Amino acid sequence: MSTPRVPLSGTNQPFKGILLIVLATLLFSSHDALSKYLSGFYPIIMVVWARYLVHTLLMAGIFLPQSGLRVLRTKRPLLQALRALCLLGTSLLFTSGLLFIPLAEATAVNFLAPVLVTALSVPLLGERVSLGQWLAVSAGFVGVLIIVHPGGALFTPAILLPLGSALCFCFYQLLTRKLSEIDSPTTSNFFAGLFNTLLMSGLVVFFWQLPSFGHALLMLALGGCGMTAHLLLTQAFRHAAPALLAPFGYCQIVFAGLLGFLLFAHTPDATALVGIAVICLSGLAAAWQQRGR
Repeated sequence: MSTPRVPLSGTNQPFKGILLIVLATLLFSSHDALSKYLSGFYPIIMVVWARYLVHTLLMAGIFLPQSGLRVLRTKRPLLQALRALCLLGTSLLFTSGLLFIPLAEATAVNFLAPVLVTALSVPLLGERVSLGQWLAVSAGFVGVLIIVHPGGALFTPAILLPLGSALCFCFYQLLTRKLSEIDSPTTSNFFAGLFNTLLMSGLVVFFWQLPSFGHALLMLALGGCGMTAHLLLTQAFRHAAPALLAPFGYCQIVFAGLLGFLLFAHTPDATALVGIAVICLSGLAAAWQQRGR
């Protein structure tokens, strides 16, 4: 799943930016598909630990030779730790939800996060939200209700897992927005990866299972997909404005649907497709109105 980024430099190559963000969403969807597959064989704790371990080792290999340990220096360590815990909560809840919820539907529910950010930015960040944005927020919740309609296959307590993931990701994005004024994106991402790796390393010993060689390679691919997607996302915002790229983030739901069909033989029914479309449109509407402001 994707994280917010701050635009870094000139925005004069929009097509390159669009290509990079589409590739990033493909990798995020591949990451989620690998998580769903591996969690069928290993404990969730172990799968999430592998994801953060590989991610952090790759970041260390890229950034430590350039910046040394100063890349971890933060002016707000407690806020960074809280941000990392929100990201960890997203990973644990979303991956757990994939045990019970199809990939496309779980991804769509998790995309409620940008809509929640709009709603919670009022009490937490003191921002003003227009009537149109509130309508977009309401529409997002309607989309979830359409997907999880009473009597439907997804009307189970398990749907609370991706909903909880969306809420954690919402707070993660709000804290990212706050910390972007204080620390660099590299510091924030490296801190979160290292913090969660250390935390999960203390837990994984209680859930350890020796993976097969093939599954170990998939765990490496899991972390590699996540790390590469983050780097592509950062590069995308070097070439195009966030307002232009925001709609293309929803390609992740499309890729999730395709991978869910190809790997797990699941096709969303008509009602789920309507709900997914409503969530996408509500998020796009909120982003468009934010762009106008």
